[in-house]
Amino acid sequence: MLRHDWTLDEIRQVHQLPLPELFYRAQTAHRAYHDPQAVQGCALLSIKTGHCPEDCAYCPQSARYDTGLEAQGLLSVEETLDKARAAKAGGATRFCMGAAWREAPEGDEFERVVEMVRGVRGLGMEACCTLGMLTQRQADRLAEAGLTAYNHNLDTSPEFYGEIITTRSYQERLDTLDRVRRSGVTICCGGIIGMGESVDDRLGLLLQLARQDPHPESVPINSLVSVAGACCRARFRARDRDRPHRDARIHRAPVGGPHGTVRRGASPLLSGRRELRVPRRAALDHPEPRSERRRKAAREDGDAPVR
Repeated sequence: MLRHDWTLDEIRQVHQLPLPELFYRAQTAHRAYHDPQAVQGCALLSIKTGHCPEDCAYCPQSARYDTGLEAQGLLSVEETLDKARAAKAGGATRFCMGAAWREAPEGDEFERVVEMVRGVRGLGMEACCTLGMLTQRQADRLAEAGLTAYNHNLDTSPEFYGEIITTRSYQERLDTLDRVRRSGVTICCGGIIGMGESVDDRLGLLLQLARQDPHPESVPINSLVSVAGACCRARFRARDRDRPHRDARIHRAPVGGPHGTVRRGASPLLSGRRELRVPRRAALDHPEPRSERRRKAAREDGDAPVR
């Protein structure tokens, strides 16, 4: 039964379950609603890089921090579609385009993004965008162009949010999600772990996601990549590096909608024009575990056994 009335105490009880039990519950839900053999290959392209006016403490694209990032203007439609074709040839079925804007601009630049969306869909791929805040008209225009999903993360709990960003309110993020939902485009919404937040803050993020109705179709969980010059580098706490099992709990906690797809990533996602590569199928389908292959290689080379 789908629920949208979770409480923080209920989520905490799930989070505190033994890790094997969490894996079991998550796998049970996953196999009931998804093909257990399927992994979607997604590619992400920064179509406009840097000079963002916001002060997100984790982001090297903010104009407020000296991170050495080279700012670049909005790509052309053809350059973007060339990247999408390459991603499709590499096995990706979803192509996400991200622009470092506080809010999507009106005029020629926005219309260029609309054409990018049409072009990606014309290639037979799912199209995703993350452009900052949207008006209802902009959300509707993207929907008309065939946009599959819109990424707009909540980042963290409402309580910790003010420690990470002051130039956009939590409610403004929720309002953008509402506009996208009204347009008929699916939601891609998650957050970042490793910014110095407490466990309760992580549970608070899960609570926000679990109370959305309907639940987000995609939930990206990103691990902070600390970048020199970005504000979060100074705030990064050792406890976040020392507790990798906490990451697993956030990823596996079966809270929210079982129809949604959890997407694992690293943040900042848009630290440059980088595309995610799809692993070679030969590596995915190799009949032997990697540890056994390493042992065989060590024996052949005459080295000591690998344990």
